[in-house]
Amino acid sequence: MRKRFFLFVAVVAAFVMAAAAPKAKYVFFFIGDGMGVNQVNGTETYLGALKGRIGIEPLCFPSFPNSAFVNTQSATNGVTDSAAGGTALATGNKTKNGALGVLKDLTTRVKSIAEEARDEGYAVGISTTVSVDHATPGAFYAHVKNRNMYHEIGLQLIDSKFDFFAGSEFLQPNKNGEDLYELCRKGGYTIARGLKDFEAKKAGADRIILFQTPEAARINTSCLPYKLDRKADDLTLRQIAESGIDYLMNRHKKGFFFMLEGGKIDWGCHSNDAAAAFNEIIDMDAAVKVAYEFYKKHPKETLIVISADHETGGLALGRGPYELHLDRLQYQRNTAAIFSVRADSLFKSKGADNVTWDDMKALLTDGFGFWSHVNISADQENRLKASFEATKAGAARQKNEYDSTNGISTTAKKVMDECALVGWQSGGHSDGYVPVFAIGAGAEQYHGRIDNTLIPKYMAKAMGINFK
Repeated sequence: MRKRFFLFVAVVAAFVMAAAAPKAKYVFFFIGDGMGVNQVNGTETYLGALKGRIGIEPLCFPSFPNSAFVNTQSATNGVTDSAAGGTALATGNKTKNGALGVLKDLTTRVKSIAEEARDEGYAVGISTTVSVDHATPGAFYAHVKNRNMYHEIGLQLIDSKFDFFAGSEFLQPNKNGEDLYELCRKGGYTIARGLKDFEAKKAGADRIILFQTPEAARINTSCLPYKLDRKADDLTLRQIAESGIDYLMNRHKKGFFFMLEGGKIDWGCHSNDAAAAFNEIIDMDAAVKVAYEFYKKHPKETLIVISADHETGGLALGRGPYELHLDRLQYQRNTAAIFSVRADSLFKSKGADNVTWDDMKALLTDGFGFWSHVNISADQENRLKASFEATKAGAARQKNEYDSTNGISTTAKKVMDECALVGWQSGGHSDGYVPVFAIGAGAEQYHGRIDNTLIPKYMAKAMGINFK
């Protein structure tokens, strides 16, 4: 009898403690697309090098108290793509590469944590530095067999009834006479273009989509500019975080779920452009700091999780010599993609036949710091000169997943990585571990080595949502 009594007391105590455990009312999920362990370590080491020391200068999010290594394989491939990786992070289910929000049979729909949160009374925000219908954001609201079905994904965005979206644009706004912008308005969404427009419209909006300004969209509809190439009035992920919190907090709902993707970390890695990738991680960390400031005001009710869908590029920090010179990356003023545009403009403005090697050397000095701040070898200079002559003669551009560069820019990027002693295995994804970092209510679940499918399930548990 005595044992039974103590068992009863223990069960009741456990129940009371579970009931009293803090629930995550506000959940932030940051996804650094393509951000493997070395991308994070490389960025912190780069920041340390800028301060003139060997070692790291900590970013905000890797300093969070809970972390784990994450496996990223898809249902059918050892190396995942962003659609299958995003589906795992959004729904807790593996699928075939290329599919969004469905199982590997490409038919069975699976619900995302964002959809579950919406149905439980939470406000929902989905945002990215690329297009709102890209693979990672699409994984949280779309159910299609192919990630390239951009118009259909856009239609499902409208049907989701999520409260807040942000990104560059739609990739395929018009198809079969259907205009997604007009359908958004009919579906109850207010479209804001840039921060000023957002501020003017947010109070009267039942639901809202924040796009970049029309001026930025005329340059590139597929993404926001890289941090390295950004103009003063370009939209940033930090601004999206601030705007999203402001809007979601005023929805007067149970709480919110807010996903924010640093999508161009992946693009920089596909391009094997270390300076671009590291600066995109710094940029995402600035947005995480906004969430962290929010967490400090609501520490018992907030959960922040940062992870990635896969590693991109097979990044190596070292190329043989037991040295690393990441400080040299600071002299790269543009991404390789934009330097390519600058070089093309030089050829066009002067006429290709009139552009001299001295002209190009001046541009390379300005864009990469070669000769003025970064010493290069005779062999490297000869390769740059050969690429200049080939580019001048109209040689084909090098294409990667999302960008293309002319020959001189392609070679300059490779020389810069050689000088910094950064290596790349490929222009695609790898099966390398990605990290997860967490702080707040329920963050203790993230430890050791976990599968990517557990990440949204742990968030749901912290929120008190029954998520299968």
